[in-house]
Amino acid sequence: MFLNRALPLLKRTKRTSVQYSKNCKKRYSTYLKEIAPVTTLSNKIRVASGATTQDEIATVGVWIKSGSVYENEKNNGVSHFLERLAFKGTNKRHQQNLHEEVEKLGASLNAYTSKEQTAYIARCFQKDVPKLVDILADVIQNPALSNENIELERNAILKEKIQNEHNYGKVIFDYLHDVAFQGSPLQRTVIGTDESIKNIKRDDLVNYLRAHYTGDRIVVAGAGVNHEELCEVAEKSFSSLPSGSSQSNDTSSSSSSSSFIGSQVIIRDDTLPDVHFAVALPAVPWGHPDYLPFLLFRTIIGDWDIDLGSGNNSSSRLAELIATEHLAQSFKTFYTPYQSVGLLGTYLQTDSKHLEDSVYEVMYEYQRIGKKGLASAELSTAKAILRSAVLRRLDNSFHVAEDLGRSLLATGAVQSSSRILQHIDEVTENDIYRIQDEYLYDTDPAVVAIGPVANVPDYNTIRGWTYWNRI
Repeated sequence: MFLNRALPLLKRTKRTSVQYSKNCKKRYSTYLKEIAPVTTLSNKIRVASGATTQDEIATVGVWIKSGSVYENEKNNGVSHFLERLAFKGTNKRHQQNLHEEVEKLGASLNAYTSKEQTAYIARCFQKDVPKLVDILADVIQNPALSNENIELERNAILKEKIQNEHNYGKVIFDYLHDVAFQGSPLQRTVIGTDESIKNIKRDDLVNYLRAHYTGDRIVVAGAGVNHEELCEVAEKSFSSLPSGSSQSNDTSSSSSSSSFIGSQVIIRDDTLPDVHFAVALPAVPWGHPDYLPFLLFRTIIGDWDIDLGSGNNSSSRLAELIATEHLAQSFKTFYTPYQSVGLLGTYLQTDSKHLEDSVYEVMYEYQRIGKKGLASAELSTAKAILRSAVLRRLDNSFHVAEDLGRSLLATGAVQSSSRILQHIDEVTENDIYRIQDEYLYDTDPAVVAIGPVANVPDYNTIRGWTYWNRI
């Protein structure tokens, strides 16, 4: 196995930052207009609530501006470590008592950490929302953090990290962020490094919690709840939480200092049966006026898996071509927005023989749209798919609460589903052509390949495919 890093030779590597054009500012000036009720409590916690089609079931969660972008090299992984310890007991509730209390209510608890946010979520009957808010507040404000549980969780995280190293669908995205955001906070992984995980102490966890678990960095969001009741119980349960920290809130400058860099990493391992390949281009962040056009662009390119068997009849031109020509086992197009930048790209799994053809077809698809090769039916189909996805999320109180919590924390505003549907309808073919021309044409891509990569195209060839296909 060897590791090869390469930078483009055709032109100097550039950092890409997203700018707002005058046209898109005007067209989407109301995109972030607040619709769902939002209330700011005395300690600066923001509370948001939304409707859901579910009866009796509610979801309430706490979203915190905490993640790997707010860490440093020494404590990388502390956000994830702290989240993993959340339901191991508090100063008021022993771990067993905590789980028994939740179970007796027929409720469930969940938590996750991403690069920019940590979330603690409860699903329960609507009548039990006050009890679950109290439990979540206790977990966040008073975690026991016993030395015994810290060591047990440390070992569990290290084992999880070893397991993840063989999950190439996850590993490739770590490498992708490593090359796309070199030297910036988004480069760090959520789980941390072996060294940082082994050296995180209880004091590190306590200090991080005090600096980042403060009212000005927290959103409480609920779906299927009464807004006034949620505000009242949140005000009471989180009363001891400070509005801010006397410590420096950000041990790093967060993702606001992150910018996209075109480069590549190639990891050769001929023992693997397939090549895992990913390419990404710079995209817009959360809340940008071009957010929905990018979602539609992603939808037009689409996804496909050989096990689904729908390639021949897929609305995605790329899916139809890859399926009929047997070029890959699967591909997935992703759009990942962060606070200051985003990634748009495609991850595919294929054999070495078809690698070059697969990569070319992926790059061609991005440029085909840019040279006004987009059929009107493609955009209308993508809009229908996206509208359906928005409406289906209303059937699940978890998704409604998550959308509220994530968007309010990331952008400072929330939006109703009806307004989102309206803006989807307003996107035109010219908007799709424009974002391709402004962000995706003639740019340095971030490229990662893992496996038997002898036939991977040269970086400068892939770089050239961001404009050679244009007429």
